[in-house]
Amino acid sequence: MSYKPIKEINASNFSLDILSSIEPVVIRGIVKDWPLVAKAREGMQKISEYLLCYYENDRIIAFASKPELGKKFTYGSNDNQMSFEKLESTLDLILETISESSKSVNSGTVYMGSTTLDYVLPGLDKDNNLCIGDANPLKSIWVGNQTIVPPHYDVPDNIAFVCAGTRRFTLFPPSQLKNMYVGPLENTPAGQPISLVDIDNPDLTKFPKFKEAMEDGLTAELGPGDGIFIPSLWWHQVESFDDLNILINYWWRDVPSFMGNPMDALMHSILSIRDLPDHQKENWANMFQHYVFKNTDKNFEHIPSDLNGSHKKIDNDMAKNLRALLLKNLNR
Repeated sequence: MSYKPIKEINASNFSLDILSSIEPVVIRGIVKDWPLVAKAREGMQKISEYLLCYYENDRIIAFASKPELGKKFTYGSNDNQMSFEKLESTLDLILETISESSKSVNSGTVYMGSTTLDYVLPGLDKDNNLCIGDANPLKSIWVGNQTIVPPHYDVPDNIAFVCAGTRRFTLFPPSQLKNMYVGPLENTPAGQPISLVDIDNPDLTKFPKFKEAMEDGLTAELGPGDGIFIPSLWWHQVESFDDLNILINYWWRDVPSFMGNPMDALMHSILSIRDLPDHQKENWANMFQHYVFKNTDKNFEHIPSDLNGSHKKIDNDMAKNLRALLLKNLNR
């Protein structure tokens, strides 16, 4: 498939304003001077030795699949089964398995996905770090051989740095949700809902609406030292091409820490509203517009200023009160 290129800038033009963009941006060479990137250029043995210097033998979760199942982490041929096996391992064993698999043309896929950096490699972040202002991001590392992570979205904003290997990112805007043919929200391969479309070879007979999504598709290939900013809720597929691929990413939300996760609100709405009669759903849609999506001071100017409530701007105390009320109602 041929998709339009993602906007690119050079590291010399990077500023924190980029992290407020509503569209993705590739930043070439932004972490090219990281020691991790330099070691990766020296080969698999050197980068493995470098990583293991920080490793403290904690058990980690990895994914593996047989050659005949391909390199995409998705659903299997049977209902509720996946195309891969989830297992507990150690980083040294994962790196050894990746090294051995590089010697065979018919090897399976090995993948350590989204593992908290400070948990698995304490100290690595101190030596390989990028300041992104006042944000306090969750920092994760991904290690594997040739893999494909199907199109999915993340709630937080995301900046990802390719440290070893080459990766292709293919993105679609949140507005294409209706055309992405999304799988279940809760029964997912790795935590996030995925598109069921093979975006590299789409079956437009089975997924005809994806043709519209293709028109908005964006793509870029990143090498060691390159980064990409992916805004919240943008669909992204990530394909890794080399024998060893390493990526570090930062996730953060530019909101106060007391704010809830919007996905929790979506799931609760499915539980409590989705299956209501249509006329009731329409009434609740109006309610959400009034209190959530089109809330303005004018909507509530009739309420005396000394009366507290959720109509006011949420602060930490109000958030605690709302959580307590939700827990009380959910536990009935």
